[in-house]
Amino acid sequence: MTTNKTISSTCKFEEMLASSPDLPASPYLLKLYVLGATPNSQRAIKNIKDICEQHLQGRYTLEVIDLYQQPQLAKGEQIVAAPTLIKKLPLPLRRILGDFSNTERVLVGLNLRRIE
Repeated sequence: MTTNKTISSTCKFEEMLASSPDLPASPYLLKLYVLGATPNSQRAIKNIKDICEQHLQGRYTLEVIDLYQQPQLAKGEQIVAAPTLIKKLPLPLRRILGDFSNTERVLVGLNLRRIE
């Protein structure tokens, strides 16, 4: 009998969270590693900014790191290719490589869409 009350309470709590406009969604902390101002880097920056503005408006922080200027950061984050996007928050940590032109793939990588 306690289990049914717990489930019922949990369901009610989740419904309240879903319907409350005052509670912000989890913020996203994203780090984009690029190599200079190459066309591929510029395309990746533009694409990820567009995706973030469309799907995460007001709830993301995007830090762009140029590995030509800060090469020591590549080792610390184990970057082996660029552009690389790392989703630090919310967990789980995810890495996405490429220029982010495939929006659906990026959304799945950011846990904004499920694979169907």
